[in-house]
Amino acid sequence: MTWSDRLARLLGRERLPDGFAGRLDPGERVLAVARLAGGQPLVATDAGLWLAEGRRIDWHLVSKATWGDGAIVVTEAEVADTLDEDTVLLRDLRPLRLALAEPGAVPEIVHKRVTGSIRFRHRRELPGGGAWFVRRGVPGRDGLVMQVRPDPGTDPELVRRVAGEVARRVKEVGDEA
Repeated sequence: MTWSDRLARLLGRERLPDGFAGRLDPGERVLAVARLAGGQPLVATDAGLWLAEGRRIDWHLVSKATWGDGAIVVTEAEVADTLDEDTVLLRDLRPLRLALAEPGAVPEIVHKRVTGSIRFRHRRELPGGGAWFVRRGVPGRDGLVMQVRPDPGTDPELVRRVAGEVARRVKEVGDEA
């Protein structure tokens, strides 16, 4: 380990590993680095989780992440519809299983960042399934966003109506809800 690597660690920062294929945003900080089973880097920053191919999953779009059996499984979400400026419907993508040869602090950082972005969550059962209503902070945005993640098979129109209702109620209470 070089002196600059040691200094970076003492300051609570990691350096980008060799083979990193991404391009960090100005001011984006590396928090932890892991090595995948194939040797490629997995990088956690204050903005998101950088995959080996150089693509970042922003923290507010990680629906779920679990750690066990030497792998981290990350479920990424995408915005399926925008109901208003503060409310979006999400759709989960297929979970990614990332086998880690050297996990480092990545599992801990992923857990802290994903749960740390959540200010409020509520599960509502609906005909055909249900939906999660989650208020989250989004980097670079003032205020919170309501993310609605319906279960597969739940009536999309019903979810939209209920989401609008829940969003109105939460706005009445304010961002402390």
